[in-house]
Amino acid sequence: MPVGTPSDLVIAPMLIVLVTAVLTLVLGRRPRARVGVSLVGGAGYVLAVTAIAWYVVLAPDAPGIATYQVADLPAPFGITLVADGLSAFMLTMVAAIGITSLVFSARTLPELDRRSYYFPLFHFLLLGVTGAFLTGDLFNLFVWFEVMLMASYIFVAYYGGAQHTRAAFWYVALNLLASAVFLLGVGGLYATTGTLNMADLARRLAEPAAYGIDPGPVVGLLALLLSVFAIKAGLVPFQFWIPTAYRSAPPQVTAVLAGASKKVGIYAILRLSFTIFAGAQVGVDLAVPGVGTVVAGTSPLAFVGAALFVMAAASILVGGIGAVGRSSLEGILAYSSIGQVGFIAVPVAIAATTTAPELRQLAIVAALVYALNHTLAKGLLFLSVGAVRSATGTSQLADLGGLAGRSPPLAIAFFVGSLALVGIPPLSGFFGKLLVFDAAARAGTMPVLVLLVGGSVLTIAYTTRTWNRSFWGTRTAAVSRATVDPVKIGVLLALTGTILAVGIGFEPVYEFADAAAAAALDVEGYVEAVDPADPDAAGGEQM
Repeated sequence: MPVGTPSDLVIAPMLIVLVTAVLTLVLGRRPRARVGVSLVGGAGYVLAVTAIAWYVVLAPDAPGIATYQVADLPAPFGITLVADGLSAFMLTMVAAIGITSLVFSARTLPELDRRSYYFPLFHFLLLGVTGAFLTGDLFNLFVWFEVMLMASYIFVAYYGGAQHTRAAFWYVALNLLASAVFLLGVGGLYATTGTLNMADLARRLAEPAAYGIDPGPVVGLLALLLSVFAIKAGLVPFQFWIPTAYRSAPPQVTAVLAGASKKVGIYAILRLSFTIFAGAQVGVDLAVPGVGTVVAGTSPLAFVGAALFVMAAASILVGGIGAVGRSSLEGILAYSSIGQVGFIAVPVAIAATTTAPELRQLAIVAALVYALNHTLAKGLLFLSVGAVRSATGTSQLADLGGLAGRSPPLAIAFFVGSLALVGIPPLSGFFGKLLVFDAAARAGTMPVLVLLVGGSVLTIAYTTRTWNRSFWGTRTAAVSRATVDPVKIGVLLALTGTILAVGIGFEPVYEFADAAAAAALDVEGYVEAVDPADPDAAGGEQM
């Protein structure tokens, strides 16, 4: 394929972040050069993701999807990388939070930490996330999950204290179990279908008789994979790793874990449910506890919807109630992340249970827009916590107070991030929450609407409490001697401006999210783009 086509862009973000990771390893004894290379690599990553979003998805003559066959081996036999509207939308979120966290890191880390493996690990974390969004087969999805997790293991234990080691131990143990379940599910699918290429899986599950496949085990195998992705997303009952891990990792890394790594679980649920398994013909008849409806159908999506409804409801309640009672900024935001991912899962569940094409697409758009707002707002809030900790030496609510008078720009950033979580116009969170409520209302599920209202009230409660205890009130001794880094403030204000810009100029954002939702649902387009030839034909024609 000639250089310069959209297909060549697919691999560009991965190559940039990989080269940057290797160079920062080589420059271990030159901390300033290491930081410079890291920042240049981060900027290059943003440019590569922007190029994919424009030339593959958004440009007037964009193809909508582009593939890259590693080593020129055609699908389904070779390794395939795929960029479409859904993966481009997710990559855009990663680029936004990745570059801001990287600049924040460059100002936060002391000289000793700059000589450590922090920057290589940061880029390997981005590599894992990027690979997961671009891979076209399930086994390599597992591989990129592991690359992402290996970097995050070290970040959770980064400070080396007893609580950090304990948090890392439980984080590693849970994810090793999840990885074993993931492999079991992948192996079962290969034994059932004879392939792991996502496009080939979709084709075979849609026509099982033509390939001699019994689709009966599909629901059970999908349940295994759904549990793994729920762990990655932090949905209840798999949320218990989040509070300790988020408190233990550096705040600028936690911003990436909450804003990007968590979204890998959401992406995997969307991609596997709607692009791969939607065409499988398997009878499902399930009652959804608390919702009062019976989910029935001939697709595994009915099971996905029933499971997600339950997990989303529990996440909203557990996360919201837990956040209200926390005593530290990190603890509040960690439990908040559990609750907020429930708001993302609710419209995905609606999309899985409805048979109306318009409602299904609207629900996925709602999930994506809400995920974008969560990435920006929660990233801004975690970075704000990093600025507070480095300036005051603490993040305990009891030791804070009067921050608004000490640093008005920091207060503005935290305030805007909090309002974005609540969903106040004209911020990005308003449209995310509006779309989620709209999808629930059109689905006609009153218990879900009541749940969303209750979760919104809890969000108002813990954000108000956090603001009153930290930024208003009597100025404490720790706040009185605080000095906030102006570069960090600049990073926070840049994210604040982004949240405002997304809300004020929401139309192109909606169009991007709509293109992403359409890509998730366009099974035929995905299959034809990845492998247009008959998969049983030897040496099928390559894209």
